[in-house]
Amino acid sequence: MSNYPALHLLVGGEQISGDGRDSEDVINPATGEILGRLVHANAADLDRALEGAEKGFREWRKTPADKRAAILTKAAGLIKERAGEIAHHLTLEQGKPLGEAKGETIYAAMLLEFYAGECKRLYGRTLVRPEGSRVEVQYHPVGPVAGFAPWNFPTLNVMRKIGGALAAGCSVIVKPSEETPASGIAIVQALLDAGVPGDAVQCVFGVPDQVSRHLLGSQIIRKLTFTGSTAVGKHLAKLAAEDLKINTMELGGHGPVLVFNDSDVDQALDTMAATKYRNAGQVCVSPTRFLIEEGVFEKFRDGFVERAKALKVGNGMEDGTQMGPMANSRGVDGIQEKIGDAVEKGAKLMTGGERIGNQGFFHQPTVLSEVPTDAQIMNEEPFGPVAILNPMSSEDAMIEEANRLPYGLAAYAWTSDPTRRRRLAAEVEAGMLAINTGGVSAVDAPFGGVKWSGYGSEDGREGVMACMVPKAIHEG
Repeated sequence: MSNYPALHLLVGGEQISGDGRDSEDVINPATGEILGRLVHANAADLDRALEGAEKGFREWRKTPADKRAAILTKAAGLIKERAGEIAHHLTLEQGKPLGEAKGETIYAAMLLEFYAGECKRLYGRTLVRPEGSRVEVQYHPVGPVAGFAPWNFPTLNVMRKIGGALAAGCSVIVKPSEETPASGIAIVQALLDAGVPGDAVQCVFGVPDQVSRHLLGSQIIRKLTFTGSTAVGKHLAKLAAEDLKINTMELGGHGPVLVFNDSDVDQALDTMAATKYRNAGQVCVSPTRFLIEEGVFEKFRDGFVERAKALKVGNGMEDGTQMGPMANSRGVDGIQEKIGDAVEKGAKLMTGGERIGNQGFFHQPTVLSEVPTDAQIMNEEPFGPVAILNPMSSEDAMIEEANRLPYGLAAYAWTSDPTRRRRLAAEVEAGMLAINTGGVSAVDAPFGGVKWSGYGSEDGREGVMACMVPKAIHEG
């Protein structure tokens, strides 16, 4: 009844399933229903994928730039054509509202379109030297890439692992999340259908630690790209360091939102409440710590609570749903623990705080106010539908609190003062800063963080250059 597709690996262009391999259930987070059974790659499958990636790299890197661009553009078109079907599968396995799922998938196609154009913009440079000599700087694809993507944005995150690498001329083995496999398979299949060689882009699944150790233990892989928690990112970086592989790490965040007395409070409320509860707060760049100047604190707090209470929570497949379930029971349990700890330490629970029903993984949109700094939720990424609202005495205090944690992915600010905007741009420690907007990403802009939120960038020109290495050619 769910119209969920059959699941498989994609190795060397071949669909692989069953044959005695280990497998696991894929669960619908809105109903608890088993959607399908996902096969795991065994050691032989991974070795075959590695051998294919080495072969695919030799072939794909020699494909002329205009041909690579045409193939990636065609794949982007196929993803757009299939966006409705892909979004249906995405919502079933991840939970977000169907409209958000389709928007994410279209955005993934737009990102691939941008990367297709970058195929023909991989510039080097010539350095000035005395007559008769020259130095030319060229950029070459780094080699086969291993990409590990999480479940919260199953099409976009997979595209971020694949698109820049393919544009650079690299081959890719991607491991989407085992909790949201159909979305990732659909993205890879569109690339194959458009003409990317089967050895140049492959898709595997399995026990994450086993797959990552196997792939990163091979000298064939020359780059790792990962989106996920800081703890896992540190673990993978250590594995990659054994072979000095290049890394791109997009890790956890704890996004501060600085709201000043001179801001348009109503606009800030409308924008940031919607941004906070998007995908049930399961967003790396989600706004989490709202640092509100005292003069507008009560107005902002009361308006935020009102908007949280008005949200329609339900199955993402149903019309009118604004927030779906959390993706798994781990998320619900973790949020419950953090809310309980905060309240125990003196935080005020303004609304929400509870699970919804006993079917699926639904949780109320929650607002905590005046949360002490030593509360767990003030120091660890919530990754759920909880907003923290605290009054602040001054700009300096707000910046200090924004920078207090070791995370620095996305930050937000609301002010009408242009001079303050420049100060914030200089002083807030984050890879991305949104001022008077909730958006921190664009296909042509770098996406990444600082400190414990990782290093390297995806999206934009930087997402392609992260998959290339410079070579200096000296001629006498």
